[in-house]
Amino acid sequence: MGSTVLITGAGSGFGALAARALARTGHTVYAALRDTEGRNAPRVAEAAAYAAEHGVDLRTVELDVLSQESADAAIATVLAERPTLDVLIHNAGHMVTGPAEAFTPEEIAAVYDTNVLGTQRVNRAALPHLRDRRRGLVIWIGSTSTRGGAPPYLAPYFAAKAAMDSLAVSYAAELARFGVETSIVVPGSFTTGTNHFVTGGHPADQGVVTAYERRYAGLTDQVSARLAALAPAGADVGQVADAIVRVVEAPYGERPFRVHVDPADDGSEEVSDVADRVRAQFLGRIGLADLLRPHAA
Repeated sequence: MGSTVLITGAGSGFGALAARALARTGHTVYAALRDTEGRNAPRVAEAAAYAAEHGVDLRTVELDVLSQESADAAIATVLAERPTLDVLIHNAGHMVTGPAEAFTPEEIAAVYDTNVLGTQRVNRAALPHLRDRRRGLVIWIGSTSTRGGAPPYLAPYFAAKAAMDSLAVSYAAELARFGVETSIVVPGSFTTGTNHFVTGGHPADQGVVTAYERRYAGLTDQVSARLAALAPAGADVGQVADAIVRVVEAPYGERPFRVHVDPADDGSEEVSDVADRVRAQFLGRIGLADLLRPHAA
């Protein structure tokens, strides 16, 4: 029998692809997105049409990660329709581009609110159920920017993804004794197949942007073009969805702690291997090696 999966930010990009891929392999998938009766109504219709065409159990649910009330309601909806929630996937995120100095503190806080605090709201809604069951899987969709090559003009997004990664690492240990497993899926810089760059925000202080443009003219376009050039032929954003499916379907207790999907190979995997090894060794040194794996119910 398939699992019941909820994935945030599933209207497009990694989220939509993963939702469909998981549904095709027999799971009941809740594609969570906000404003399902407004601007995202067409995406709700697309998901319903996909489910009907392929004979899969792909559903949508209203979930705005900026609202605890919305997160609580979404989890309640899932549990009213299904006996359990088995897999929670943190995918919702927002990207902004521009010189770091040009962003107001409030603008950076808004990026943090979506990419970091959003995961906390959903966790507070979903984890009581997973802890009570003594079973479950939490997947965090990270970014190679956390430890790999980090080009300029993406500082607020990179900082937020690094914070989310740190949160995921701490949660992994704190959930292990409840039998809840953690995996972090780390995509590289896919410049096509997602809406990150298309829908990304920009700083309000255009005076600062103009000052930087004198020294860094066309930098954003240069970075995008060179990132695209680094990707080998055949690099497909669908590889991220495939990796998520493999993690979900791996045996309980044997799922990888971190999986990189980085065709451009920006160095993140190499650095993460060291960091994760140091983490494991340190937990062993302080007598907490049992926190490296979930405790079976």
